[in-house]
Amino acid sequence: MKNSASNYSQIQVLQTQAEQLLPLVTNALAKFAYQEITHQRISQQNSAVIDHYQGLTRAQHRRSGQVIIKWQLNLKIEQNTADLQYEITVLIALNEWQEKHNNTIAPLLLDHKTIKITVLEQLQQFTMFVMPYYAKGSLAQCLKQPLTVSQKHNLIVQAAQLIVNLHQSGWIHGDIKPSNILISDDRFANNDDKPLTLLLTDYALAKRINSSIKDNFDESKGVNNAGTPAYLAPECWQGQSATVQSDIYAFGIMMYEILMGKRAFEINLQSDDPLKEWALQHCQQLVPTLPNQYQRYQNIIDKALTKRMERRYIDMEEVLEYLKNL
Repeated sequence: MKNSASNYSQIQVLQTQAEQLLPLVTNALAKFAYQEITHQRISQQNSAVIDHYQGLTRAQHRRSGQVIIKWQLNLKIEQNTADLQYEITVLIALNEWQEKHNNTIAPLLLDHKTIKITVLEQLQQFTMFVMPYYAKGSLAQCLKQPLTVSQKHNLIVQAAQLIVNLHQSGWIHGDIKPSNILISDDRFANNDDKPLTLLLTDYALAKRINSSIKDNFDESKGVNNAGTPAYLAPECWQGQSATVQSDIYAFGIMMYEILMGKRAFEINLQSDDPLKEWALQHCQQLVPTLPNQYQRYQNIIDKALTKRMERRYIDMEEVLEYLKNL
């Protein structure tokens, strides 16, 4: 009960602060000709070195049409915006690569900027970047509707191709999951079995392949806790940085989810230590057996989700080849 009361108190504080901050964000965006501004999400992050708000805002622009804006407001002007600026850098690199190679990976980066705005009588730093708004939402939303076996297979193959393109561009994502894959057309509305155009988003944890950077690595606990626990590979729970193989593992979890409508591993939502529960699931639990109608995918999922990364597929191209051979 104590934790519940504490969480409720934190939510109240966030709501109160949001009521003060969001009108200022709206005014800042309006100066750049954004209209019909709707704030969809706001979160706060505080630590010894970070004190900022991040948000997602939907808007209309006379040139770009409907857009989604990801923004960050620092509460300390001397603090840099390395995390959001880093994501902008990754998007610029991916946009350049996909234009050169005519392959789809990420949404188009329409605009980005860093300005200073006055909040509570203090000058503060506001960073934002803008992407097209996709009305069909994410793969997570798509999975909530009934899908044919053919549609599921096409989604799996298309998602695999998307990750192949990302790795060929020289990047690891680090947080692959259905909610980070956008659907850029509406063919599913017509129950069409043709492949969709998918886009991978949220590059806050991305890194160059072969990079030695260990994002969010906690040496005292031996855990690289960056990413979403439900999709995090065993080696990340054991202190290793994200690799191509950890992206393959996350894809394996997502592949199972597309087929079965649920993840391969689950925990008790009332757990006192959910991170420990997730670690045990990923590091010790056997991969579930698929029903007969999906048995042809079992070997692929087993190899993608094997506990030891050196026993997984060498790369996503190998996964894609097996999927196409099905």
